[in-house]
Amino acid sequence: MVHKEPVIIIGAGISGLTVAYFLKKNGCNVTVLEEDSEVGGTMKTEFIDGYLIETGPNSALETTPLFKEIIQGVGIENEMVYANETSNKRYILKDGTLHAMPMSPPAFLKSKLLSAKGKLRVAGEFFQGKAYSEESIAQFVERRLGKEFLDYFINPFVAGVFAGNPEKLSVRSAFPKLYALEEKYGGIFKGVIRGRRERKQRAKSGEQSKESAKMFSFKNGMQTLPKAIAQFLGDDIFLNAKVEHVIPIRDGNKCMFTVSYTHDGVSEKIESHNVVFSIPAYHLSEIIRQIDPEMSKTLSSIYYPPVAEVFFGFKKEQIKRELDGFGYLIPEKEKRNILGTIWSSSLFSNRSPNDFVALTTFVGGARQPEICNLDDEQLSNTVLDELKSIMNVEGKPAFTKINRWQKAIPQYELGYHKTEQAFEKFEQNFRGAFLCANFRGGISVGDCVISGERVARSILEQT
Repeated sequence: MVHKEPVIIIGAGISGLTVAYFLKKNGCNVTVLEEDSEVGGTMKTEFIDGYLIETGPNSALETTPLFKEIIQGVGIENEMVYANETSNKRYILKDGTLHAMPMSPPAFLKSKLLSAKGKLRVAGEFFQGKAYSEESIAQFVERRLGKEFLDYFINPFVAGVFAGNPEKLSVRSAFPKLYALEEKYGGIFKGVIRGRRERKQRAKSGEQSKESAKMFSFKNGMQTLPKAIAQFLGDDIFLNAKVEHVIPIRDGNKCMFTVSYTHDGVSEKIESHNVVFSIPAYHLSEIIRQIDPEMSKTLSSIYYPPVAEVFFGFKKEQIKRELDGFGYLIPEKEKRNILGTIWSSSLFSNRSPNDFVALTTFVGGARQPEICNLDDEQLSNTVLDELKSIMNVEGKPAFTKINRWQKAIPQYELGYHKTEQAFEKFEQNFRGAFLCANFRGGISVGDCVISGERVARSILEQT
């Protein structure tokens, strides 16, 4: 059925574009308003001097069949590339040395990342009881698996995923599947064992766990996906369209929303019974301040730490170790000035010129936000010093590109379930409004795609 009234989608990141794709595919008119001059949100790709530089996600995990559905629907299946097999190998820094993360029980027993006592403590997870109050990721993991496991597995992992602090993030909100294992089965290992049947059922439907899902990108980088969706949407996307405010007027049991925006400097208005907000929380806070001050305050309180990405190109002979994996993460206990490094040219081909390698290092986050205040030269030297120490890099890089985000990734901190309840209340108070961005439902590309399809389905079911 074709709906003449467009669904207004504010924001053309992967969340908003996913909503728009599934709506248009099913006969709905859409209007996408994007403040930037190009689509993709944080998912941007640059090509400079033969290097492919991702300024957002470097890859995605094929955790949902929705990826293939969209990719085939917009005709870019031939552009999709999977990461090299070595990408499954990841390293953790301990005592100045890189150690491979164990990916099997025998490897875990041999690993030097944990002491014998630490390994016994992990084995004791079977005998730990449930918690009866909200816990941080750190509290949850230390209680169930011990302090060593927290320090050398979870702490660096959280820094790599959220650029966050496990002492502050809510396990219930940030890692709901991990939290659910204890809630449903009484423990992590019990859940892994007893949940095999459920995982097999999900696998039949195309869903994969993040541990088993394949890593992928595109020949010309991750921005290939949002650009292809934008091409599918055609004239339904308006770039350089800055939304000023949204005014709802009650219309029966729903609202009619008037969206005021400027497009290429010209003031415009558009109306619809359905508006999808797919922009960062701090931007949304400004737009809805007049209509819901309490919700605006809730959104503005969501912490986004700063992150800087330092991309280096080196001649191969400058790297004195084999780049045989995804890269490495650094535990906070190691007291280093970086969060970790992705060996970009080892993951996918054509990421660097011949005879050169590409390394992408991240700094700052909730762990060390002050490092992001360094100027480009200081930041470059800081990262280079760390790479020389950790990877035996010689000399200076042949190429350098620095990207910065003053507000990078939303932090699902303790008490975030109350924030999520506020999202639901907002949607109930303003029927026809939908919140669909990475501050809700997960921060990964796959999470955003799943959330986007869910919102599109909700709109289709009620129209």
